[in-house]
Amino acid sequence: MLGAMKKSVYLFFVLLPLCVVSAFANTTHTEEQDWLKTVAMAAHQIDYSGVFVHQSGGFVGMSRVTHVLDKDGEHEHLEELDGKKREIIRSNDQVWLFTDGQRVRLEMHRIRPAFPALLPEHVTTLKENYLVSREEDDEVAGYRAHTIVFQPRDNLRYTHKMWTDSDSGLLLRAAVLDDRGYIIEQYAFMQLNINGNIDHSWIVQDKSSPAESSHQSQPLPLPKTESLAEPCGWQVDALPAGFQKILELRRPFKENKEPVIHLVFSDGLAGISVFIEKTNGMKHFHSGLVGQGEVHVYSRVVGDSLVTVVGEVPAKTVIKIADSVRYAGQ
Repeated sequence: MLGAMKKSVYLFFVLLPLCVVSAFANTTHTEEQDWLKTVAMAAHQIDYSGVFVHQSGGFVGMSRVTHVLDKDGEHEHLEELDGKKREIIRSNDQVWLFTDGQRVRLEMHRIRPAFPALLPEHVTTLKENYLVSREEDDEVAGYRAHTIVFQPRDNLRYTHKMWTDSDSGLLLRAAVLDDRGYIIEQYAFMQLNINGNIDHSWIVQDKSSPAESSHQSQPLPLPKTESLAEPCGWQVDALPAGFQKILELRRPFKENKEPVIHLVFSDGLAGISVFIEKTNGMKHFHSGLVGQGEVHVYSRVVGDSLVTVVGEVPAKTVIKIADSVRYAGQ
């Protein structure tokens, strides 16, 4: 599960301690909020194309992202440049995955925020959970960058540090730091073109499917996912303050005979998923903790169910959350 969710890193980056210092100097609260909103919207409102690296634990990956906003809306093309070739093409709320010569239609709620669109559009709630500060300007991929640090108000989540283009607000680099100040995961543009001559040839022309100059496969059927209108009966008692439920689903999962309950929570920067699956009929399952980069996975058996918590939070947080999951009835 973990390898599919979080892959990639780059040896170029080493684990260097970073100090969180200084508040937004010479800026008012309103100016600070306005800039955060600019950063949050920049990845959706400007044209750009670039190559970035993703570091997570001991692995590295390189990808190219191209984004265009035109009269028909927002379009994005994400390509993996090493290892298994995968491409994701999005036109507004239509998302397609190309892999192994096959084409799969995805649902928007299955797509987690991707670099450089990591900052939520509603930034006001972030200050309830993080202390926002400003460091000295830097340079990333040839662009002057404002540096912003989000330090958690508790010890149940990570510090996030972001480098943003001083003109457009586009996120240029994003790092996750542990409680000692060491980088445990990060994204960074190595090459970037903002509002320049951007390739448009990949953009969806047919509203029912993307242009397929090099993809002639038929789309695979999408597994049925059911959004739950009523609460599933499972309760999570120990979520850190600020995490809100954003999805509650029943979905097929691996070889399970019965659908799996999937609860998704977020505080705006970090995401947590809780999976609840029946153990009867499962060929293999185990409890315990694994981790890579900022992501930790912890599983435990509760009655006849296996509860698995996947979180972009420290190990102690996913364990605390998993230990609090219980069936409260409907």
